[in-house]
Amino acid sequence: MASAPSRTFNLADLFEGAVEALPDQDAVVTAGADEPTRRCTYAELDARANQVAHVLADLGIGPHDHVAVHAMNCLEFMEITLGVFKLRAVPVNGNFRYTTDELRYVFDDAEVAAVFTQSAIRGEAAAAAGDRPLITIGGDYEDALAGAPTTPVDVGPRSSDDRYLLYTGGTTGMPKGVIWRHEDVFFGALGGTGAPRQGLPKLASPDDIGAFVTQGTGITRRLPLCPLIHGGAQWIALTSLLTGGTCLLTVDASLDAGSALRLAADERAEFLMIIGDAVARPLADELRRNHALYDLSSLRLVSSSGAILSPAVKAALEEYLPATKVIDRFGASETGGQGRIKRSADGSGPLQLLADEQTTVIGDDGRPLVPGSGERGRLARSGWIPLGYWKDEEKTAATFPTIDGVRYSVPGDLATIEADGTISVFGRGSMVINTGGEKVFPEEVEAAVKGHPAVFDSLVVGVPDDRFGSRVAAVVSLQDGAVAPSVEELADHCRAVIAGYKVPRELIVVDEVVRKVTGKGDYGWAKQAALEAVQA
Repeated sequence: MASAPSRTFNLADLFEGAVEALPDQDAVVTAGADEPTRRCTYAELDARANQVAHVLADLGIGPHDHVAVHAMNCLEFMEITLGVFKLRAVPVNGNFRYTTDELRYVFDDAEVAAVFTQSAIRGEAAAAAGDRPLITIGGDYEDALAGAPTTPVDVGPRSSDDRYLLYTGGTTGMPKGVIWRHEDVFFGALGGTGAPRQGLPKLASPDDIGAFVTQGTGITRRLPLCPLIHGGAQWIALTSLLTGGTCLLTVDASLDAGSALRLAADERAEFLMIIGDAVARPLADELRRNHALYDLSSLRLVSSSGAILSPAVKAALEEYLPATKVIDRFGASETGGQGRIKRSADGSGPLQLLADEQTTVIGDDGRPLVPGSGERGRLARSGWIPLGYWKDEEKTAATFPTIDGVRYSVPGDLATIEADGTISVFGRGSMVINTGGEKVFPEEVEAAVKGHPAVFDSLVVGVPDDRFGSRVAAVVSLQDGAVAPSVEELADHCRAVIAGYKVPRELIVVDEVVRKVTGKGDYGWAKQAALEAVQA
């Protein structure tokens, strides 16, 4: 009789397997514009995570309890996250840009038992935490860890069913928690499927994690250029550690393009994860000014997730990174990664999704669409998907339906399947602008608007129209020193790449287009700004 595996598809188990295989390899490297480089090996990170687990256990926190991590990017963020996993507890991402009331909502909704924060942002966390234990990086954190054992805490057998909880703000509404099993998030988002294109298979057994991390996935040095409180950055960081790579982190409080590129060059980054133009444009501008300062010959891939690159900004990156592939990835907190996005060179037309075999499109009748039917439905993924939303059975039932015995995640992106099997994606149904019976998807118009030389950033929304129900409004910020175009000039520019009914009829110029910490547009803010301008 075969013996039971000594490990499970539990993130702590898998990380400890990586530590055994690669104890002296750099696990995390951090640096910033005004911060020295810090290095932490797999063995050192493991020891510190064990100390975090012991500190929490001494506070009475154990398996399945929720622990908030309210911090900007830093090495300690990774120590805490892994320490919480080791305790079989559940880390909760606390957005450091939230107000006290917003943070209190997340802490209360997630029922967190303790909070980790940073000295620079402690005030909001302390006010939101109430009487919960509060440990502060840059404050009492080191003292708390100082006497704790560096060996694992005993919490009984770990499980592939242990939970991972990710709070996501989306583009509208209050934050909501997406619950994953460890096994599902490992294969759905954290690199467990290996690298099929390089002939590297998925991890078949958790006991084989040592060989898995040693073989790698073809890319080993990853740099996510967004906060770790964002799921995309967390996934890149954890993927690095669970596939035998090194996670590079910039610890600047906000994006410093020069600091980020210097870290990428000094540490031979092979992979940059960015979030749309909000990150790509400052990088492209810095490369245009000072590209000779950065040796990026190791950089193989720049991948944008969470927001689609506009054609103009993508072309600017490609100009200064000719040996680097620049791509858009598609996915969501509710699905994990689903594939790569293609679009026409000028940004016109729908997005083309080069999806995995678990992705399909569900029609209004609740059945997968027939390729080439011309019908539109909702993009769906099966396989390794979340359990649902934390404490929201109604939303869980709507977003994660079971159809003919197969469970799907259907977050709400409208799509269709072409005759050749290609999936065309149009955007979230909730953001569609209906003008005279025609449906306009904001992302397509935004790509056209941001191609105008005067425009730095843009969000597109609908405003009321007596004749057509809604008309298209572009809320834009301008390039430094640029003169705002007239609405007619902008419309003429857009008409070259998108249909006439899609071009903006209103132009609202603002100092800054507001985006969430994830890089996604704040469409609630944009709608209000447009309505106020139109009414005025």
